Amino acid sequence: MLESRNWIGGEWNTPTEGNLIVMNPSDLQEQVGVLHLSGKSDVLQAAQAARMAFSGWAGLPAPKRGEHLLRLAVALEANLEELATLASREMGKPITEMKGEVIRGVNLLKYYAAEGVRSFGSVIPAYDTNILQYTKRVPLGVVGLITPWNFPVAIPIWKLAPALICGNTVVWKPAEYASLTATKMAEIFHFAGLPDGVLNLVIGKGSRIGDTLLEECDLNAVSFTGSTGTGLRVASACAKRNIKYQTEMGGKNAAVVLKDADLDKTVPAILSGAFRSAGQKCTATSRIIVEREIAPAFTEAMQKAVQSLNIRPALDPAAYLGPVASSSQFQSVMSYVQMACEEAQVIAECRQKVTESQGHYVYPLLVRGIESNHALVQEEIFGPLAVMLEADNYEHAVDLCNQSIFGLSASVFTRDLSNGLRFLDDAQAGMVRVNQETAGVEYQSPFGGMKMSSSHSREQGQAALDFYSDVKTCGISYT
Repeated sequence: MLESRNWIGGEWNTPTEGNLIVMNPSDLQEQVGVLHLSGKSDVLQAAQAARMAFSGWAGLPAPKRGEHLLRLAVALEANLEELATLASREMGKPITEMKGEVIRGVNLLKYYAAEGVRSFGSVIPAYDTNILQYTKRVPLGVVGLITPWNFPVAIPIWKLAPALICGNTVVWKPAEYASLTATKMAEIFHFAGLPDGVLNLVIGKGSRIGDTLLEECDLNAVSFTGSTGTGLRVASACAKRNIKYQTEMGGKNAAVVLKDADLDKTVPAILSGAFRSAGQKCTATSRIIVEREIAPAFTEAMQKAVQSLNIRPALDPAAYLGPVASSSQFQSVMSYVQMACEEAQVIAECRQKVTESQGHYVYPLLVRGIESNHALVQEEIFGPLAVMLEADNYEHAVDLCNQSIFGLSASVFTRDLSNGLRFLDDAQAGMVRVNQETAGVEYQSPFGGMKMSSSHSREQGQAALDFYSDVKTCGISYT
C-alpha cells in the first residue's frame, strides 16, 4: 500500500496530523493508499527550508539550472508507466490520457530547461553618452504552488519548471486526491539529483494548512489552480501582504456551431471537449451554441456519438472516459445531473454498463430546453454534462457565448473564414479557436483566461517567465 510523505529540505518525513484513505474511483473496493496529513509546523518548516536553499539555487548560472531540469525530464520519462498508472488509480483519468499528460510534463521540463541558455534581458538606448542601460530577469524568492487533482502531473510541472529556471525555490501543496502522485513525483525528482530544499512538498488539507501557507509563510509569490471561491481567497491574502499572485480558476466554455460547420469534424471535437476526462477540465466544453438551422442535424449526430462512448475503469486502454475523481466530486456532479433531468430536456445520453466493481461513474449527458440564465448554463459543473442552446445567427451565438462570468476558452466551428476570424476578436475568452475543441492548449502557448477565470496573468510558454521573475533595470556610466 502506498503512503504519502513530505519532502522538506531534502529529507523525507511522515506528518502526524491525521490520515486519509484514498480509494480507487474506478473500483471503490480497492484502497490505493494512505495520505499522512500535515499541520502548521510542517508548512512553516517547508517555507524555511525553501528560504535557506534560495541563495544557492538562485546563484547557480541559469544554464546549470537548465541542466537540472533536463535531468528531471529524463527521470520523469523513465518512470512514465508507473507514474501514469498510479495517477489513474488515484484520481480516475483514463490511462491513455494520463500517459499523454506525463509526456506533456516531460516536454514542459525540456522547454523550460532551454530557457537557461536564452536571453533574459535587453539593452536600452540612453540619452546621455557613455551610458549602458539594460534589463535582466531576477528571481522572486520563495514561491508557493497550490495545484489541483484533475491534472496531477502537468499542472504542477507547468508551475514548477518556470519557477525553478527563473531561480526560485518552491513550497508545493498538491490537492488531496493527487497527493500520492505528488509524492511519487517528488521521489523521482529527488533521485534525479535536485538540490536539497529547492522543492519542498507538503501533503495536507487546504482547510487545515492553506491559511498558514498564505498568511504566515515567508513567501514572495503564490500560483494557484482550483475553484473560483478559493482562488479569490488566495488573491485577497496575497494582496494584503503585497506579494505576487496568480490564480487560474473556473470556466464555462462555449463551442459555437455555425450553420456551415462540417459536422463530421465538429462532432468528434465537441465530444472530446465535453466528455474526455469525464468533463473534469477547466477548459471543458460545457455550453454548445448551435445555429437554429443546423440544430436538428447536429442533435442527431450528437445522439449517435454520445451513445457510442466507452465508459470504462481508468486502467482500461479502451476507456473514452472513466469515473469522476472522488466521492465529493461525484455528489457535486450528480446534483447537476438530477437538476438536468428534472428541469431540462435530455437529448443525448450514454448508458453503457460498467462491468467492473462500482466506481464514481457519471454517464455523459447532453440537455437543452433551458434559458441562458439557468444554473446549468451559468455554473461550472466539472463533469460530463453539457447544455445545448440554439442561436438565430452569428451575432446571437456570440452574445450567448459571452453571457458568462467566466472567460477561459471558446471555439467556433465554421467553414467561413470571415466568421472564424471575427469570432477570434468577438469572443470574450483568453483562449479562442476555430474548428478546434475548447479543451487544452499546447505547452509552449500561454494558458489563461479573462473575467473570473484568471487573475489576468498567463501560465506556460514565455508568459510564465514574466510571473516567476522580476525585471531589474540596470545603468552604468563609464565616462
